[in-house]
Parts: sequence; structure tokens; C-alpha cells
Amino acid sequence: MAKFQKKRGKSTPGISTASLPDIIFMLLFFFMVVTVMRETELKVKLRLPQATELTKLEKKSLVSYIYIGEPIPKYAKKLGSAPRIQLNDVFATPEDVIQFIENERAKMDERLTPYMTTSLRVDKDVKMGIVTDVKQELRKANALKINYSSLPKGSE
Repeated sequence: MAKFQKKRGKSTPGISTASLPDIIFMLLFFFMVVTVMRETELKVKLRLPQATELTKLEKKSLVSYIYIGEPIPKYAKKLGSAPRIQLNDVFATPEDVIQFIENERAKMDERLTPYMTTSLRVDKDVKMGIVTDVKQELRKANALKINYSSLPKGSE
């Protein structure tokens, strides 16, 4: 008669890691496709002024940027060297600022619109006339939270 013996020290088989590289590469490709590196292409030259008393913006998702500067050489042939306003990826006039602000407000949650900030990124050699025109249009659009972008002193 046969005797049954219990196996002692029976261990569970190890977890197979053969499919791990496949999973890693799938995640890598997913994030490469989904991630947006830069939302707008700068079409104006920007050399930001330097300042000493700076405050970092807390929620960048609530910030809309208006760029003012001389067009880069690619666009200077067609537009000249006078300072231009860039809203998202297009050149605009001061009158277009109101529509830009309304579009930015429409994109965001209604509860967050009072916290929306407009950041002016202005080249340090631009005359204040065009900046004043933009500020007047922002007033008409009731976008009263304005920020001027600058670099820390001694960073260039």
C-alpha cells in the first residue's frame, strides 16, 4: 500500500515579470502622446525686465497671458518691426483683447472666473503706449487682476 506524504516547505511560485517592460513602454507612450509641452508658440521677442520684489503665481491654470513685443524675424518681414500684441497663437489689436478675455472666461469653471488673472509679458524695450491701450481694453472687459511678468534681479 502506498503512503501519501505531505510536501514540506511548499512555496508559491514567483510572479512573472516578463510583461513588465511592455507595460512600462505602454505608459511611456501614453504620456508622450497626451502631454502638451507648450500651449502657445511665441511670435514676438520677449526680453523680460528685471525686478526685485516678485511674487510667484499660485494657480497657473487661472492665468491668461498677453504677449507684447517686436515680431520675431520670421514675421517681421510681413508685419514690420513695430511692437505687436499676441493673444494665444495669433497677432491681435487692442480691440481684440475683450473677445480674448471673454473666450478665456468661457473656458474656465464659472466659480473660478473671479480668480482669473491676466499676465502681461511685455518686452523691456516696448513703449508704454501699446501697454496702456491693452490695459484700457482689459478695464472694459472687467479683467482687473493684472500681473506683469518679470525676471529676478541678476538672472540674465
